Amino acid sequence: MAEGLKERIQADVKDAMRARDKDRLTTLRMITAGLQQKEVDDRVELDDAGVLALLDKMAKQRRESIEQYEQGGRDELAQRERAELAVIEAYLPQPLSDAELDALVDEAITATGAAAMADMGRVMGELKPRVQGRADMGEVSARVKARLGG
Repeated sequence: MAEGLKERIQADVKDAMRARDKDRLTTLRMITAGLQQKEVDDRVELDDAGVLALLDKMAKQRRESIEQYEQGGRDELAQRERAELAVIEAYLPQPLSDAELDALVDEAITATGAAAMADMGRVMGELKPRVQGRADMGEVSARVKARLGG
């Protein structure tokens, strides 16, 4: 049976403890705490898609923090965020190339029969599970808008 993403993270926590890798362990514990909090708040057991969505959100937060710390001249804080981001990104799937993303957008537009901006929600609903964690949703949205003439 294939190991789920959540189980892989939990196994990596144990490995980091054994290796006494304090920085990695801290980030992994932060991830597991976030997963547990989400499960408690929503009263659900997260599947791989839910875990990916949370990891994607955490990665986005780190990227924004890095940018703000660099602008503020806080390089030591930016470096710590980069280290956390590297651990988080290890669990995210390979990012989509521009060509792959364009192909998925075209497929979703065809599949939903979208013809105008009013159909954008249906297209995004079709795309989200397929690109979650593999592309920035803001960029996906911009590409869909451009295709639908928005």
